[in-house]
Amino acid sequence: MIDLPGPPRIVIPDAELTVRFVHASGPGGQHVNKVATACQLRFDAARSPSLPDDVRARLLRLAGRRATADGVIVIDARRYRSRERNREDAEARLARLVERALHRPRPRRATRPTRAARERRLAEKKRRAEIKRRRRPPVGDD
Repeated sequence: MIDLPGPPRIVIPDAELTVRFVHASGPGGQHVNKVATACQLRFDAARSPSLPDDVRARLLRLAGRRATADGVIVIDARRYRSRERNREDAEARLARLVERALHRPRPRRATRPTRAARERRLAEKKRRAEIKRRRRPPVGDD
């Protein structure tokens, strides 16, 4: 169970999480070939009743390529050599992702550059053009 504090208190029950242990890749000799310690945590965010709609949309956008086309977030944890620590790591990573999705971004207000800023930009463009013009070979009267 993942319990997130905050104004919209969100609790994700274990029933909504699917945990599968798979063989980890990388070094480890015989041990890595015998024991499935890497944790694959799946959370169906698209159909989860625990998430408000706005948080769900932000979560799926933040998840990026960790989210499937069906809206299932897959977190692969293989940092540690034990199942328990990898499971805790996967749950913590999902919790951090959901916590980031809880914060509504401030809407961007369109602004326009000031007249002084436009003039500075044009003056700098003229200065650069002049520098480049002086680098060119002189034009002769042939």
